[in-house]
Amino acid sequence: MRYLRLVVLFAISTLAFTQQGQKKLSKRASNEMSSAYRVWVEQDVAYIITDPKKQAFERLSNDDERDQFIEQFWLRRDPTPDTEENEFKEEHYRRIAYANEHYASGIPGWRTDRGMIYIKYGPPDEIEAHPSGGTYQRPLEQGGGTTTTYPFETWRYRYIEGIGTNIVVEFVDQSGTGEYRMSSDPQDKDALQHVPGYVAPNLQMGPNEFDRLKLVADLTRAPNIQFKDLEAVVRSDIRYNTLPIKVRTDYIPLTPSSILSNITIQLDRQDLQFQHAKAVVNLYARITTVSRRNVSIFEDVITVEGTSGPALYQKIVPLPSGRYRLTIAAKDVIGGNTATFETALDVPRFEEEKLAASSLILADLMETVATRNVNTGQFVIGGVKVRPRVTSVFSRDEDLGIYMQLYHLQDASIEYEITNSATGRPVIAYTEEIKTPVAQATVQRWLPLKDFAPGSYTLRLRVTDRDQSIFPTALFTVTR
Repeated sequence: MRYLRLVVLFAISTLAFTQQGQKKLSKRASNEMSSAYRVWVEQDVAYIITDPKKQAFERLSNDDERDQFIEQFWLRRDPTPDTEENEFKEEHYRRIAYANEHYASGIPGWRTDRGMIYIKYGPPDEIEAHPSGGTYQRPLEQGGGTTTTYPFETWRYRYIEGIGTNIVVEFVDQSGTGEYRMSSDPQDKDALQHVPGYVAPNLQMGPNEFDRLKLVADLTRAPNIQFKDLEAVVRSDIRYNTLPIKVRTDYIPLTPSSILSNITIQLDRQDLQFQHAKAVVNLYARITTVSRRNVSIFEDVITVEGTSGPALYQKIVPLPSGRYRLTIAAKDVIGGNTATFETALDVPRFEEEKLAASSLILADLMETVATRNVNTGQFVIGGVKVRPRVTSVFSRDEDLGIYMQLYHLQDASIEYEITNSATGRPVIAYTEEIKTPVAQATVQRWLPLKDFAPGSYTLRLRVTDRDQSIFPTALFTVTR
């Protein structure tokens, strides 16, 4: 019971201290690492973080990045990422608690050599303990014969990943203080070696000195990660199998605490198998937190008919601001081809009474819907059906739709500028004013592309309202 209390108290105190520090510092966006983060990197994970990772952590510039690093650090080691528990993390803190209880010797148990090995590799398969030292019969590989030793322990591991099999680690307490030091020399435990006339045993039968030193070096480095990187978040990553899909996400505030995440999925007809002029795709999608807790799951059947244009599907999911992970799996029912897609969802924060904007959407369809269909159905934002062009590629015989919502305007101006991305030269530039204070305004414009030369372009908006400015931007391509 005492052990259980110690485990719980150690974990809670360490995590609570870290979390409290994180919350306070995140509010003021401190660039200087607080003691809470310093404790985490120099104590909590001191033995399991590599030097490059530690240096990367210390180079982070703010607490949001540090929080993300810590979450990913544990996620990479989680053997069951689809569950709420992280068994690796729980076992790690259990080992720290055990080391503090059993190996303390004037310094905390986690800082001792035995504590280090226990925390990194867990309990040994065998322990040979000589807590009082005294008379000892040497094994043949250590020269044989009888001697007198300091207190010592020999730990045996049948296998340690990345190091080998039948690993023997010896700890010796030469000071008699209870602090056992890891030894690379079997003679370190021999209390007679400092007696005049002592003759050291012949160790030629045992491993050579280089092997013993190498073993100690291997044991003291950060261990290999057993469960490899799960590629949790930071960039979009399409993993094409045999059914390519494209995805874009736009964010429309509903309330300050609920943001509509409009997830648009595109399937190209040439990648689908049709039967009786119809293709069917089964869709499964899951949204989780970065630590893999489920937030939303949706499934649907997409029926594709006709012969022209891409097949589009949209799901609108309300989410609080924050970072999430979207995973999509799709299967062509007739052809049997499958696809997977994974990306980060960075749902922005919208503050009340502060100038803000929704996503800037480039659309190929914008039309008013009937009153009964307001805010219902795919592609509908408020009272307008806005179908995004997922690829942002338009032909010269099309019109480019520009859609965006603006919030908390008092006396605003909107500057539009389109530049050629290759030359940087402006193609279009104009300004409009919104003089009447409004809680929400909608930008909804059509831009004919017939006079645009084929190439890549950048649409930049500068929205200024008294002393506030925002700069929505979108890229698009014009083809012949």
